[in-house]
Amino acid sequence: MRDSFPMRLWQDNKLAVIAAGVVLLGLLSCVTVVPETEQAVVVRLGEPDRVINRFRPNTDFGSTGAGLIWRIPFVERLVRIDKRVLSVDMERQQVLSTDQQRIEVDAYARFRIIDPVRMVRSAGTTERVEEQLQPILSSVLRQELGKRTFQSLLTAERGQAMRNIREGLDREAREYGAQVIDVRIKRADLPDGTPLESAFARMSAAREQEAITIISQGRKNAQIIRAEAQGTASKIYADAFNQDPAFYDFYRAMQSYDATFSNAKNPGQTTIILSPDSDYLHQFRGKVGP
Repeated sequence: MRDSFPMRLWQDNKLAVIAAGVVLLGLLSCVTVVPETEQAVVVRLGEPDRVINRFRPNTDFGSTGAGLIWRIPFVERLVRIDKRVLSVDMERQQVLSTDQQRIEVDAYARFRIIDPVRMVRSAGTTERVEEQLQPILSSVLRQELGKRTFQSLLTAERGQAMRNIREGLDREAREYGAQVIDVRIKRADLPDGTPLESAFARMSAAREQEAITIISQGRKNAQIIRAEAQGTASKIYADAFNQDPAFYDFYRAMQSYDATFSNAKNPGQTTIILSPDSDYLHQFRGKVGP
């Protein structure tokens, strides 16, 4: 039986086909793809050689160097590093505040790798960086919250505490080629039971005392304002009297007549017995003489 044409072709060019396949596999192993979401460190014989698609702030996609790259097989290897913002969670733990309150704190930090070469040399992988940052975050958070009272975490002072924690963690993270962007406390609660109830009781008493102080200060301010208003009114009356004593006497007499004769509670039932020449009725008599 005669051999088919493909079989004869394979037998005649077996070595060439195998060589072509080896060359093709070698070319494919020289090419790799680095996406926009990753940066890669090319390690040559165990030492970082160059960085592909390095993180640069405010650089548009398509201009960062991502895409196809060439490397030498068996000599160079790629360490891929996530270029996006990453997070590290701290395990829930207790922190002792300055007012001797045990606070259960749950926090997390957001970071990104900005120096991939340092990261490769110090940690090796992104996961290793997260493992290193977890205990550092716990330590920095304990030191900062240990300087403050539990009540301060419920006020605007909490923002300053977060900034201090972020700055402290960022200094440590730079050793691993990372930049800490933000640190947040998800929860900061007192343990259930007697400590929580006693803390609420102290907070309630403090708020009541603060309310009493505010009310007392308000009453004091009101008295001062009334006294100043009365003094201003007296000065105005005195100035008016000095400018026109006759008009001031007439005005005050009209006010007195209105209060005496109107009898707002029992209109029309006012009875007053006075002598016709009484000084009180001098405004009814009008001007006497030429």
